[in-house]
Formats: sequence, C-alpha cells, structure tokens
Amino acid sequence: MTQARAGWLYYVAGNNQEQIAQKLGVSRQTAQRLVSLSVTEGLIKVRLDHPIGRCMELAEGLRSRYALDFAEVVPTDPAAPNSINGIAIAAALEIERWLKSPEPIVMAIGTGRTLKAAVEQLPSIKALQHKIVSLTGNITPDGSAAFYNVIFNIAEAVQTRSFPMPLPVIASSPDEREMLVQQPMIKDIHALAAQANITFVGIGDLGPDAPIFVDGFVSASELKNLQKVGAVGEIVGWAFDAQGKFVDGLTNDRVASAPYRPENHPSLWQLP
Repeated sequence: MTQARAGWLYYVAGNNQEQIAQKLGVSRQTAQRLVSLSVTEGLIKVRLDHPIGRCMELAEGLRSRYALDFAEVVPTDPAAPNSINGIAIAAALEIERWLKSPEPIVMAIGTGRTLKAAVEQLPSIKALQHKIVSLTGNITPDGSAAFYNVIFNIAEAVQTRSFPMPLPVIASSPDEREMLVQQPMIKDIHALAAQANITFVGIGDLGPDAPIFVDGFVSASELKNLQKVGAVGEIVGWAFDAQGKFVDGLTNDRVASAPYRPENHPSLWQLP
C-alpha cells in the first residue's frame, strides 16, 4: 500500500521525492525506492492500478474543498462495508508517528469504537516525554466505567503520562456540570487539553443507533429532542447540526467534556 501511495504522489500528484518523503514520514532514499517499486510491481500504468489511488484522489478533493492541511481516505472491505479496521490501522499509524517524536508533545484523545480499535493496533511504545490527556469523562450514568473510553487503553500500550478525566460524560444537570468542571483538578485537565499539539477524536452520528444512545449516555427522549433541533452528530458528547454548529441547550448544557474550540486543536484528526 505504501508503494502505491508513493506512486500516486509522484506520477499523479506531481510531488518530488523530498515531498513524498515528508508526506509518508520516510527518508528520501526510501521514497525513491517506493516510487520504483510502484513501477516494478505493475501499479503504475496510465493510472494507479490500486484501490488506494481512488482513495488518495478523494483525500486530495477533501483537502482542496475544505482547505484541510491533511486528509486520508482508506479503502473499505467490500465484504464488510461497515468495518472500521482500515481507518483504525491508518489512525494507529498516525498516532504511532506522533508518539515516536523525540520532542515532547501533548496528545488529546477522545473516545469511541474507532479510536479504541486504533489504539488496539498500537505496538508497545516508550514515550515518557509525552503527555496524553482525555477530552471526555469516563463514567456512565449508572456509575460504571465507559467501555469505549480510550485513555485507559492507550495507557496499556504506551509508557507515558496519561491524564484521564474522572467525570461523567454528561452530567445530570447544568448545575452539576458547572460544579464538577470548576474543581481544580478538572480545570487543570481542561487547560492541558487546550495545549494539545495533536488531537484525535471520533465523530458519532445521532441517528436511530447513535453510539451515545446505544452506550447509555443519553435517553431515547433526549436523542429525539436532539434530532428535532437538527443535531446530526457529536464530538466527545458535544452535539452539532448539519452546518457544524453546536446546538443550543439540551444535552450540550450538561456535557462535562473539555470545551471544544477549533482554535484549541490546530491539528485535529477526526474519525467516523
């Protein structure tokens, strides 16, 4: 797959070997070898003879249309169109790349099935120079631990300092939420999250089988009310509409996650 990417970047997108090396995170010599392999393996003809070629075209379209610094589209297994394995592997590679940086970073991380699957792909990494902070609480309404809270999973694979958020994902009332987030420890965690160099979050839909509903964080009536005001998705609990604007009131008044502001997360990886 890597040689296919290199071939597309060189022959279709017009990148030179130095640019390819930067984009793939490899040396210039490796980039040259990968471009050569894309030819010798028969991937380069008039077009890139590999599904990743179409994915890279789609990613380039997304970058161009939405002025993104980075976008990656991964193939889907035709036999399992709902599988998250492809995107989990791609995300794991990116997480690993950041964790292997010698310079200290703060990595903020959300929650969800795709992120959990990505973390499960990580090798054992010693990265004591970094800090990993959770953007969301790890307690369900019944007091149990959230099953898809990723901060604990990543702590098992990565030797580094991790900062969980000991809060419910959604508080029982706005007053309770305000009282909780004003605790000095929570304020420190929120402040750390705002310093993140890279942020990985999942995007949950708010359809009939919304993960936030299936996992018990909102009730059926709360989900229906969100849908009535036009909410279509959520990021670490914050519900937003089709224009990407957070909805007013409802569960957003009770979300205990770190305040989500794009300016606080200049390098943001979003996973469906």
